[in-house]
Amino acid sequence: MQNEERINGLETQVRTPTAEDIVGVRAASDAFYSALNEMFVGNITSMDNVWSHEDDVTQLGPMGGRLVGWDSVGAEWRREASLKLGGTVSAEHVEVVAGPCMGFTVTDEVGQNMTADGKPIEVRFRATNIFRKEAGGWKMVHHHTDVSANLINAVGEVK
Repeated sequence: MQNEERINGLETQVRTPTAEDIVGVRAASDAFYSALNEMFVGNITSMDNVWSHEDDVTQLGPMGGRLVGWDSVGAEWRREASLKLGGTVSAEHVEVVAGPCMGFTVTDEVGQNMTADGKPIEVRFRATNIFRKEAGGWKMVHHHTDVSANLINAVGEVK
């Protein structure tokens, strides 16, 4: 369904999101959390596949700091994969909002990682994930979580 709107004197076409848009964003979110769990054991391939590789992607992760551009974001995921922290994280209470070309999820990330010496660390973050429809399907363009003192202390660094 299309509606015509007039914004600041410009004619625009606004399309109501379809069930397909919502399903696509939810599937991209599910793929991200699957990739995150694979990354925890050192497999980075799925994480590379779920992200857009453009210069405008961003990440504000649990270690603090702000990463901009795929080169920086991808390097951080590869670094984290090399730590092989193990554990699992799942998305709970997922809210999905989708449009024809952008969508986002708001969720709670819940699970457990391991320190370098094998001790468990509880993971419980609020997270926002933004996705963009690109030629290869829905791709992540932004990931933002709470900062985690537990992870910072376990790894011994802050961004």
